Amino acid sequence: MMGTLETLANPMNPTMIIIVILVIVLLFGGTKIPEMMKGMGQGMKEFKKGMSEDQDDELRKEKEREADIRRRVEEEMRKK
Repeated sequence: MMGTLETLANPMNPTMIIIVILVIVLLFGGTKIPEMMKGMGQGMKEFKKGMSEDQDDELRKEKEREADIRRRVEEEMRKK
């Protein structure tokens, strides 16, 4: 009895994985699963693209700030 409880308590055991896969196939059917995976893949791709664009924007802003500081310093040096 104790062995069965320990097996069911571990969510990553092979039996539980098989049961979850079977339930998913029964709920969604074999034809819907590839469509769902395709949609999830496209969503992940868009998410990564958005994150990359955010990083590119931050990098561009930082370079603009540095260029502005350099310009100000050069102007102050010319005034002296």
